Amino acid sequence: MSPGRADADLPDSPALYYRWFAAKLTVQLLLHTTPTQVTLMDMLGGLSGQEFLSQYWQKTPYLVRKAFPDGLPGISGDELAGLATEPEVESRLVTANDWTLRHGPFFEDDFAQLPEKDWTLLVQAVDHWVPEIAALFDAFSFIPAWRMDDIMVSYAVPGGGVGPHFDHYDVFLIQVEGEREWRIGQSCTEADDRRDDTDLSILAHFDEQERWVLKPGDMLYVPPGIAHWGEALSKDCITYSIGFRAPSQAETLVDFAQFLANTSSDFDRYQDADLDARDDSHRITPADVDRIQSMLQRLVQDRDAMARWFGSYMTQPKYGDAPLEEPSLSKADIARQLQRQPLIRNASVRLAYQPGTLFVDGEAIETNLPADGLRWLCEQKRISASDLGSQDNAARLTILTSLVGHDAFYFDDE
Repeated sequence: MSPGRADADLPDSPALYYRWFAAKLTVQLLLHTTPTQVTLMDMLGGLSGQEFLSQYWQKTPYLVRKAFPDGLPGISGDELAGLATEPEVESRLVTANDWTLRHGPFFEDDFAQLPEKDWTLLVQAVDHWVPEIAALFDAFSFIPAWRMDDIMVSYAVPGGGVGPHFDHYDVFLIQVEGEREWRIGQSCTEADDRRDDTDLSILAHFDEQERWVLKPGDMLYVPPGIAHWGEALSKDCITYSIGFRAPSQAETLVDFAQFLANTSSDFDRYQDADLDARDDSHRITPADVDRIQSMLQRLVQDRDAMARWFGSYMTQPKYGDAPLEEPSLSKADIARQLQRQPLIRNASVRLAYQPGTLFVDGEAIETNLPADGLRWLCEQKRISASDLGSQDNAARLTILTSLVGHDAFYFDDE
């Protein structure tokens, strides 16, 4: 594996860098990308989306042979290593013989010194950089889009893996090249100990329940908390890992509390107009606790505030790129430019909506666009002038202007 280095003259803005690098890598990938054509029932082994969710989702592992029989968008080991040399990309190298963990960015010499077995390279959020791989999310559209996290790609040689572990989120493991053996273990809790001789979160005990060898096109679903252990059996073993967001209770409490704090008035305070005289001034009485509990309950029971926070929270970007440093475009500018070229969806952006509100990368945009128009916007990967020729043309153009300002859509100058 001999990764190519990126060009020396890189764009200054992280957002512009994203466009440049995604376009550069996509050109290379198109030379050996196999179109993915698969129905939902084929991918789920004959199940409908609802049947899969009812029988397996967050319940038990599920293996599908030839879930993608016609192939998948591919990325070679060299291209993945090239991504791992970039500082904007999160990457890791794991050696299985001593469970050593190293974080990127890496250099070409790092790969040249690797042995012929027992290591794996993992690159997070490859969907941010390769639109063809990001398109795999479309196959899982029966699951809320705001639950989807990223697509991690791993490249391994024989013996490569990250050890027995479990995740706190749902994951689909798709074999793209080579073969990998997966062992399924116990259902884990906080009581399951981790090894203390490595920086990896490896289980100290693994109770094997099942074992499968996955070949190209096979897919394995693993629910949260289920121990699993993958090991590459062949050279050039490439696996896609599609993960889903599952924020912890602690994370949601902290973020929601901060949201409420930012929207509260300084006049919203603890009140006790019904206070009774005390003969013990140091005691906190049940009535005191009832008042503060009632105040907090009123905040939590505010459905409008909860919904607005949740939409913003679940669309927050995983990686905080800076906004584009280029002139803002008006509605008239965008309408004129659309006559010459289409707008392209930024593969890294997160969109969701509720009636009256569109959420983009953690921000809420108020709009009078009907719900079906908001759904349409969220689903588009490419928008041309003809797409705006409906009765909602003005409203669509207005919110599309905001989306361009957020770099959710852009004109591809190349």
